[in-house]
Amino acid sequence: MLDKIKSIEERYAEINHQLEAIGDDYQRATELSKERAELDEIVQKAQQYRKVLAGIAEARELIDSKDDDLRQLAEAELPELQEKEAALEKGLKSLLVPKDPRDDRNVIVEIRAGTGGDEAGLFAADLFRMYSYYADRMNWKVEILSENETGIGGYKEIIFMIRGRGAYSKLKWESGVHRVQRIPATEASGRIHTSTVTVAVLAEVDDIEIDIPDTDIRMDVYKSAGAGGQNVQKNSTAVRITHLPTGMVVACQDERSQLQNRLRAMSILRARLYEIEQERMQQELDQTRRSQVGSGERAEKIRTYNYPQSRVTDHRVNISSFNLPSVMIGNIDQFIEELSLQEEANRLATAGLGDGG
Repeated sequence: MLDKIKSIEERYAEINHQLEAIGDDYQRATELSKERAELDEIVQKAQQYRKVLAGIAEARELIDSKDDDLRQLAEAELPELQEKEAALEKGLKSLLVPKDPRDDRNVIVEIRAGTGGDEAGLFAADLFRMYSYYADRMNWKVEILSENETGIGGYKEIIFMIRGRGAYSKLKWESGVHRVQRIPATEASGRIHTSTVTVAVLAEVDDIEIDIPDTDIRMDVYKSAGAGGQNVQKNSTAVRITHLPTGMVVACQDERSQLQNRLRAMSILRARLYEIEQERMQQELDQTRRSQVGSGERAEKIRTYNYPQSRVTDHRVNISSFNLPSVMIGNIDQFIEELSLQEEANRLATAGLGDGG
């Protein structure tokens, strides 16, 4: 770790030297200033770390001193210095590991009913509300992009945007199959049903990051489905975009204008294609990476919501909450925090900075 810190400190000193002699090249000055800002925290923590290491070495020398006062002082200071060393080392290791560049982005969340018919659709609506509550607590904004209702208060599919700094860093853990076990309201015999819902969390992508040539898409327009009467659209404002190379289809009809629906559909398509490319790159580095969303079969679960037992279990970190109502109003922090810690440990191990690294 000290070797990595040394190279960063050398780069930091080099940047400062270049900034002093840069002249009127404002673009280069901006680039260097940005790079320096990214290294600032590491360099400052490294200075504190070296100071603490020097203090520990000095205290250990004084413990062997014949002077009783100095020895007692050193013995009292050493545990505190060792505690600071451990905290600074942990912080430095975390800073030295490259973070996911998507972490600060807005997200597009796609929820689809899987196995279980109407009950799966109702639970898809429950999950949408859960994420809406969570977003509200985080002061993020929720915007529905596309929805396909079941007619009884559920969703076959709902796609929505959550806008807020760090949204992807928190919600990326929600991708996968969510299983629910409960007695449906229509079940006369009181039998527990098991249903599944798939969730995909995609980072919002800029036009520049992933270019989709016009020749790669086919756009169809049609009239939005209305409730009848005055709500029926007279113009063809709904949009269906097909990505020809992959066969991927995105439809949007919730906006009033064809242009708005097209922009939303393209945003969803761009995020999906970007995610596919990210997964391909990641799989080349790590063949054991968990697939983001399975087929919706009962076995491919990441979390189970057991209503009779008021229990929610995350199978990836093997922790449970026995307050299901609280979870369903957006209190999912315990799962997110545990999964974040697990990812950090994995990143440290991959970077050779884990325990003993």
